Amino acid sequence: MKSITEVTNHYGPLLADRALDLGAIKLQVKQPFTWASGYRMPIYNDNRRLLASAKARSLVCDAFCAMLECLDFDADNIAGTATAGIPHATTLADRLGKPLSYVRSSGKDHGLGQQIEGLGQSGSYEGAKVLLIEDLISTGGSSIKAVEAIVKAGGVCPYTLAIFTYGFDAAVKAFEALEPQAVFHTILDYDVMVASALRTGYVTSEDARLLSQWREDPFGWGEKHGFSPVMK
Repeated sequence: MKSITEVTNHYGPLLADRALDLGAIKLQVKQPFTWASGYRMPIYNDNRRLLASAKARSLVCDAFCAMLECLDFDADNIAGTATAGIPHATTLADRLGKPLSYVRSSGKDHGLGQQIEGLGQSGSYEGAKVLLIEDLISTGGSSIKAVEAIVKAGGVCPYTLAIFTYGFDAAVKAFEALEPQAVFHTILDYDVMVASALRTGYVTSEDARLLSQWREDPFGWGEKHGFSPVMK
C-alpha cells in the first residue's frame, strides 16, 4: 500500500499544472493581490475554477480516492464544506457509492436552522464515520468549525482531505488542538505548487525565490517589498 506522501508526490504536480492552467492558482509577485484581510499577497487561490474542467474534477477525485485508500478509512458518509467543498464531495461520494452531506459555517437563521444537510429524519450521523472534504486549508478555521459540527451531530471525523494548502502553521496547530483528534491532508501544498510553476515556466527563478520568502513570512512579505496592507 502506498503512503500519503507517495500519492501526493504523484498527484500534486499534476494538479498544480492543471490549477495554474485554469487560473485556479494565480501568482503575481510584482502586482500582489489584496486579500480580504487587506494584506498584499503574491498568490490567489480560487479552486472553483477547477469545476470548469471535467478532467480537473476527475483528477481531484482520483487523488482523494488514493489518499483514502492510504488511510485505510472506510467512510460511511462524505461531507463537503459549504460551498466550495460540496462539488468535490459529491463527485467522491458518487464514485464511492456513499451518502453525501454538507456543512455550513453556521446554522440557518430560518426554517429548521440546520447547519448540516443530508442527515435524514434523525438529524444525526448516529456514530457514522465521516470524511470531510474541503477545497482550501488556509488557517484551518472553516475546516475546524465543520469538524466540530460533525462531531456535535454524532459523527466520527478523524480526517479532512483538501485540494490545496498554503502551509500556514496556524492550520496545523488548530487541528492539533481538536478533541477528539483529527488531521488534514491535501493533494497539493505550496512548495510543490511553486516548484511546478517554475518547472513549467509560469514563474521565473527570481519569482520563485520571492514566493518562497512569502511562505516564510506571509503577513510581513507585502510591506517588506513595498506593498502596504489596504486598510478597510
